[in-house]
Amino acid sequence: MSSRKAGVLAIDHGTKRTGFAAVDPLRLAALPLDPCTTPGDGEPLLAYVARLVDERTIGVLLVGLPRNADGSEGARAAEVREFAARLSRRFPSLSVVLHDEHLTTKAAEELLRESGARRSEWKARRDSLSALVLLRDWLESGEPRGA
Repeated sequence: MSSRKAGVLAIDHGTKRTGFAAVDPLRLAALPLDPCTTPGDGEPLLAYVARLVDERTIGVLLVGLPRNADGSEGARAAEVREFAARLSRRFPSLSVVLHDEHLTTKAAEELLRESGARRSEWKARRDSLSALVLLRDWLESGEPRGA
């Protein structure tokens, strides 16, 4: 299946909570999904991704790559690259694409602020909105194949 004929699942990987967003194959409706609140290095997170993939027509797993303000990569980037490698092994028929997620959390918090959400709601919604920001940025940048 061509990745252009399938949806995209965006993933904002975290050590305790991982956010998700998806877009349909026509790239018309991008939506935040429920986050996963399992550790970022275990099988339960991969099982959660598998469930999301099974529920949709997915061709691309888009993973946010954390970079420093100067563009360099730190320890978290190495953890995310390892997670992306695990995704590639678990889902060999899907494209796994890394995309710079710099400032997606700040953009997500701005969306929450603009929506009038109470600060007490931010923690539960921020990660998936970060994934949504990542997804929109990737789509707007022409869907580059990776970082």
